[in-house]
Amino acid sequence: MSGGANLPALRHHNASLVLDLLRVAGEQGISRLELAERTGLTPQAVSKITARLRAEGLAAEAGRLASTGGKPRTVLRLVPDAGYAVGLHLDRDELTAVLADLAGTTVATRTFPLDLGAPAADVLATAAHAVQTVRAEGRRTEDRPVFGVGAALPGPLDHRSGVLHRVTGFPRWDGYPLRDALAEHTGLPVVVDKDTNAAALGLALRERTEADFAYLHLGTGLGAGLVLGGALHRGARTGAGEFGHQTLQLDGPPCHCGGRGCIEALCLAAAGRGDVAEAARVLGAGAANLVGLLDIDRVVLGGRTVAAHEDAYVRGVRAVIEERARREGVTASVPVTVAGGGDRPVAEGAAQLVLAPLFGRAGEDGGERG
Repeated sequence: MSGGANLPALRHHNASLVLDLLRVAGEQGISRLELAERTGLTPQAVSKITARLRAEGLAAEAGRLASTGGKPRTVLRLVPDAGYAVGLHLDRDELTAVLADLAGTTVATRTFPLDLGAPAADVLATAAHAVQTVRAEGRRTEDRPVFGVGAALPGPLDHRSGVLHRVTGFPRWDGYPLRDALAEHTGLPVVVDKDTNAAALGLALRERTEADFAYLHLGTGLGAGLVLGGALHRGARTGAGEFGHQTLQLDGPPCHCGGRGCIEALCLAAAGRGDVAEAARVLGAGAANLVGLLDIDRVVLGGRTVAAHEDAYVRGVRAVIEERARREGVTASVPVTVAGGGDRPVAEGAAQLVLAPLFGRAGEDGGERG
């Protein structure tokens, strides 16, 4: 193997660095000089990259900075409507679809009934129809590229190959090549990941945080998305974050995964009988385990079940975490917040599965930095 730099990859990497800074700068834009200072690239390299981005319609002038004695500096900005991505959240009983622009802003959203237990052809037809619908509803998108579709759904699955495993409660999906099948139905590139990973990625990019956090999604199931060291942590087999199937009660009720006493089974049973306080307490016990194991900085709750009683879940989870911290003599509290938007953060994060690599937010191992 040659020890020299891979110049095409390096050029792509450098362009992604510049694009990401344009994205973060927003409408106010950023000058070429600041781009050079923040990327470590030479002014000449930045000029070449920004010229190419402008030629491709991805960047545009946003005005000029006041002169400090020299030539006024031109400020550049990202062009959000230069391209789009579709995000799909395939839940057990419904499908949420969004169309997002390059800035991550949702410009169209729709929800459709879905039976994840139906034949694959029916699920794919619903997904393809959802993609067509949000593309049609997105204004000014007719002549703009759609870079791809991000599909997020319950795991376990292999995000690299886009192949599903034994989706909890739906074993018929085991081994199904969803990525390739959905690409064939839509005519677009497809990325597949777990619902919780997608939501965690979307939150990390939106909040531009380097803090370690766990996103706990309680809807028709229960799972976690982990952002550790500023990167989305999937694990070697996309198995990280199978939060719902940690055992809390050895002789507890059976779970769809085949185990007994799983936190998902206990939590959903309590929520199903209307005992929100107990559901929050069970969720808090699992969250406290996660905090103790990973020493994370924050817990974020999401999903439609949480959305129905946000305050109760935040109070209940926080109480269990704080009680454990007192027992261990820990004085610093771990904040518990809500993502908001019910299930929509998953679909929005699914769109980011497509967009994030454009901004250098995806490495060869599939991990994204926040």
